[in-house]
Amino acid sequence: MSTSLVIGIAGGTGSGKTTLTRAIESRFAPHASVIFHDSYYKAHNDLSYEERSQLNYDHPQSFDNDLLVDHLHSLLNGQAIESPVYDYANHNRAVETQHIEPAPVLILEGILIFAEPRLCDLCDVKIFVDTDADVRILRRIKRDVVERGRSLESVESQYLGTVKPMHEIYVEPSKRRADLIVPEGGHNLVALDMLFHRIDGELKKLAQ
Repeated sequence: MSTSLVIGIAGGTGSGKTTLTRAIESRFAPHASVIFHDSYYKAHNDLSYEERSQLNYDHPQSFDNDLLVDHLHSLLNGQAIESPVYDYANHNRAVETQHIEPAPVLILEGILIFAEPRLCDLCDVKIFVDTDADVRILRRIKRDVVERGRSLESVESQYLGTVKPMHEIYVEPSKRRADLIVPEGGHNLVALDMLFHRIDGELKKLAQ
């Protein structure tokens, strides 16, 4: 029997998933570890930068879910992992890795985690962060341009070409698999309080 509670946090780009993730991580520190689905984008060392920049990164097949599932099983079995690190500016997996220790609370965050049945099945608590599309695109522009060094033109092209259509095809329908839908993510204090109590209760069950 696993002694970890796996919390899946999904939602569209810029929805507030990371804010919610960090709030839960902070509340249960040092007994929480975070795994980001984005870290598991497939490596494309065989492609040029121009070719990599044209790939659809918002399709479920763009992720190395086999490796992520293996890593989650390792964490649930009490074994640390070396998670990949993704370089967003170069559209490729970085050389370095991130050491992640097993913990009573494992938070898995990503846009498409509920679109992958194996990942969905590994989550004990499934949360979908629901935020208006106009708010999400503004947050994405700010993040990709300021934090990830992308041009405004490339962000616009990617959003219209893949992000928006993939959201409608894969992300939005995956909301049906969620146990809880949270408007505005980590800024929703009422939902946060409910989540903290639920997680506390689940952890007590695991400890029995």
